[in-house]
Amino acid sequence: MFALIVAGEIVFGLPFHTARFFRPTLLQVFGFTNTQLGDLFAIYGITAMISYFPGGALADRFPARSLLTASLFATGAGGLFMATIPPVMPTGLLYGFWGITTIFLFWGALIRATREWGGESTQGLAFGILEGGRGLVAVLIASLALAVFASIMPENANLASEEVRRDGMRSIILVYTAAAFAAGVLTWFTVPVPDAAGYRSRHPLQGMARVMRRPVIWAHAAVIVCAYSAYKGLDNYSLYAVQVLGMDEVRGAALSTYGGWIRPFAAVIAGVVADRFNAARSIGVSFAVLMVSWTLLGLSSTDAASLNLVYLNLFVTFFAVFALRGIYFALLEENRTPPYLTGAAVGLVSLIGYTPEIFFAPITGRILDANPGIVGFRHYFLFLAAIALLGICVVLVLLKLRRTGDLWPEPDTK
Repeated sequence: MFALIVAGEIVFGLPFHTARFFRPTLLQVFGFTNTQLGDLFAIYGITAMISYFPGGALADRFPARSLLTASLFATGAGGLFMATIPPVMPTGLLYGFWGITTIFLFWGALIRATREWGGESTQGLAFGILEGGRGLVAVLIASLALAVFASIMPENANLASEEVRRDGMRSIILVYTAAAFAAGVLTWFTVPVPDAAGYRSRHPLQGMARVMRRPVIWAHAAVIVCAYSAYKGLDNYSLYAVQVLGMDEVRGAALSTYGGWIRPFAAVIAGVVADRFNAARSIGVSFAVLMVSWTLLGLSSTDAASLNLVYLNLFVTFFAVFALRGIYFALLEENRTPPYLTGAAVGLVSLIGYTPEIFFAPITGRILDANPGIVGFRHYFLFLAAIALLGICVVLVLLKLRRTGDLWPEPDTK
């Protein structure tokens, strides 16, 4: 499980952490606008979307160790190219490549291995530990990258030359690249290889066809669309800190890093609550908290009297988003998904659920560029509040489907 946790976060470090924790510096060094960066993530999202469903079926066919290791090494190789600070077009190709390396070979294998580890009664805890552990890995590696970055930048980061800032960004990229290669070695030597018969008893296309016929799978996917949009909403917090709250680049990156420390606690707590009560209802409560907090952020001013309320709501949203991520795959067991269809189900759920990789960054990049500063971020937070409201509605639909008791009517013959 330790290897799954490390691999499960490090593989996404290069495409996501570099932009989430160090966005102002990345934009300046690479010369990108918010819109261009959003379009890069859209390219990633397209190739990832294409990879989810066949990648999930692949995870029902082959052991996790080989898939995870190949993914990590390929992703790390992309980091070596990113360290050259390429222009926007080659960087777009790189993000498309990462959409394949981090999803097709990786994602379904990770979720299936975690579900198998959790058994029937502790799915919330299993996925909470995975997400919480991934959060701890994320904040530790981000803290290491931040320390390296801060050691290169002058004490007053606003006075850094373009060359120094470029060296700082390259050092961040190389930290994440080295971590990807190290995680690949870890998975190869620690993830066990199960009985091959359990992976070869069915053709992948059979599982893909069956999960496509189940409404509960589509409802599960819609839950993740909203939850993952909420998670993507955290990507602009460091930019908010710099452009609206008046922090410098190092302090803005530190705000996102400190928020990341909430992730391990939120995910594990949510996992325990989900096992004790109900994952779907816990998800609904988290969406309700997000709706209220983002509405307040969208309506609040940032004068001295209001700053405490702003910071409180920022960290409340960190907690609620990480709680969502900790338990939304626990719905697989609650929805009574047959274990041998885990990979195919994860593939379809992820294909739909992670479409925010395509549309979220382009939309929000344009929202922020249309009204730079506090006005743009007010619109941004209200947009996130509307997504949280939609999440509540989707959870209600899922609960209604469950009450029919007809989730998997076809005979479960393996």
